[in-house]
Amino acid sequence: MTSYPTLLAPLDLGFTTLKNRVLMGSMHTGLEERGDWPRVAEFYAERARGGAALIVTGGMAPNPEGGVYPGAAGLYTDEDIANHRIVTDRVHAEGGKIAMQILHAGRYAYGPDCVSASPIKSPISPFPPKELDEDGIQKQIADFATAAVRAKEAGYDGVEVMGSEGYFLNQFLVTHTNKREDRWGGSYENRMRLPIEVVKAVRAAVGPEFIIIYRLSMIDLVPNGSTFDEVVQLAKEIEKAGATIINTGIGWHEARIPTIATSVPRAAFTWVTKKLMGQVSLPIITSNRINHPDVAEEVLAGGAADMVSMARPFLADPDFVAKAAEGRAGDIAPCIACNQACLDHTFGGKISTCLVNPRACYETELRYDMIDTPKSIAIVGAGPAGLSTALVADERGHKVTLFDRADQVGGQLNMAKKIPGKEEFIGLVDWYDRMVAASDIDLQLGKEVTADDLDGFDEVIIATGVIPRDPGIDGQGSDNVLSYIDVLRHEVPVGDRVAIIGAGGIGFDVAEFLTQAGESPTENLEEWLAEWGVADPAKARGGLSPDGPKPEAPARHVTLMQRKAKALGKGLGKTTGWIHRATLKMKGVEMVGGVNYERITDEGLMVSTGEAREDPRVIEVDNVILCAGQVSDRSLADALEARGKTPHVIGGADVAAELDAKRAIDQGSRLAASL
Repeated sequence: MTSYPTLLAPLDLGFTTLKNRVLMGSMHTGLEERGDWPRVAEFYAERARGGAALIVTGGMAPNPEGGVYPGAAGLYTDEDIANHRIVTDRVHAEGGKIAMQILHAGRYAYGPDCVSASPIKSPISPFPPKELDEDGIQKQIADFATAAVRAKEAGYDGVEVMGSEGYFLNQFLVTHTNKREDRWGGSYENRMRLPIEVVKAVRAAVGPEFIIIYRLSMIDLVPNGSTFDEVVQLAKEIEKAGATIINTGIGWHEARIPTIATSVPRAAFTWVTKKLMGQVSLPIITSNRINHPDVAEEVLAGGAADMVSMARPFLADPDFVAKAAEGRAGDIAPCIACNQACLDHTFGGKISTCLVNPRACYETELRYDMIDTPKSIAIVGAGPAGLSTALVADERGHKVTLFDRADQVGGQLNMAKKIPGKEEFIGLVDWYDRMVAASDIDLQLGKEVTADDLDGFDEVIIATGVIPRDPGIDGQGSDNVLSYIDVLRHEVPVGDRVAIIGAGGIGFDVAEFLTQAGESPTENLEEWLAEWGVADPAKARGGLSPDGPKPEAPARHVTLMQRKAKALGKGLGKTTGWIHRATLKMKGVEMVGGVNYERITDEGLMVSTGEAREDPRVIEVDNVILCAGQVSDRSLADALEARGKTPHVIGGADVAAELDAKRAIDQGSRLAASL
């Protein structure tokens, strides 16, 4: 008897059957562009082996002008087809099925040859698109069909036609980007002509027994987006055109509403997909922020969809489905939707991977093979660096002792998990706790380790993390001054008026923590939707509330400051920084840059401006909170080196970056793999 009867039930598509209701959604990893096809094949094969019923690749361009950037992957030549055959053969050998996503970026393409419905530049690309004429549109349709034929020749079980997220086909659908007056613009019947013609052409080209998924934008979250009546109308026409499955797309890339970040509630948009259920006879897939089998089962059993799409959870744990089927859901490494190693890497031109699982996309390089001669290894510090090192070393057969002065594992993750919108970190710490308990690691908590305690070990790894940097401000010893550790770890009471010194990641976290009154919106979907101004697309075009965002009143008045004169929050995550900045703006946080901290008094914080220290003034507050960065805690490493020993120093103890769990986990995992 399974705990997930709906999730694990097969889905009959008529000419083929999917073994469960889990789609591994499309992600652009950057692997195909590197041309290392055995590496690409291993990435997808490991997910097929882990139980995904159907995998969708990252987007493949149907032609050069449709590529997300010059040189983006596509299937143009016989050599391309042969390379992709390496991937499909490996997936099939593992019992999986795989579809190739055909992605035409339209005006989102980062290159001068981009094309679209109208010559309206997107806010995420500097290149204005060329408006296609009739011949140009017919060429695009033919290129979609050709790409599908090549995918079939390469051994794919199907294709996904990308019609959402504001890409090319989506750009024809809405007046926001389609200003045409010919048969491809104007009325909705005209504007939806292109996606219908594309699906018809693809079906005619590949025949009846080939999966065609159409990714349909169910809520655009941009001005002048589609109404839900238009969504239903398009879905019905896409069914007639020959699609096999309809997949859910949520929001355009330019939308100013978060859709997949960690602060978005789990399954936050499945209600939108549910509105389409029963309107068409095709299976419908729902998506976005479904990261646990319990959530997926609840979504499916509740009638919101016929399948669930999970993309990044398969980066965190390729064995997601297999573990769920084996009754080991608690062992699934959790996707925390942080975006730090996946989307941030994608938009930074790097290979995507995963904060939680550094092996993602590095399966052929980062291997955790069993060791022939085990070593005794001491690891000091049970934060993310020490935990990742310990678990990998234990997996490889080493004898590991893990020390920490605290009474729980997790290190500074235990502060991060208290921030509104970062509740997923609770599950990550719980997972680490569970994995350590299930291992052979000798865990010694509440232990203040000295150099003497480390005698006799073959290898010593110092992962002692960071300590707050002393900003050296006159008066910082006053009773009204707190550190971020006082606030987040010790939960010291804080007054109604607060000045935060330091506007890095920690400063933003503390500001979000202190301005939130009551329950976090991430834990309350209705409150979250209201906060961001998301409405039912059946009542408001594009799903944007006419009243705009309506956040809860802030719990405190907060002034967030930094010495640098540039805009605050520039160093935050590439794809999530704007969310944090927008959140604090909605909470009325005053953001001030270019200040000098003159001194702290009983009345508050005296500051001045610029190199000339002009405009001295007192910001009257009840508390001043120091978030002025960190320095590495190297005291134990220094003591060992003084004795002539050479410990491995990793994580924050090595580089005192902003609570950089991504680097710490990657560094620890790679060290353990090398020992």
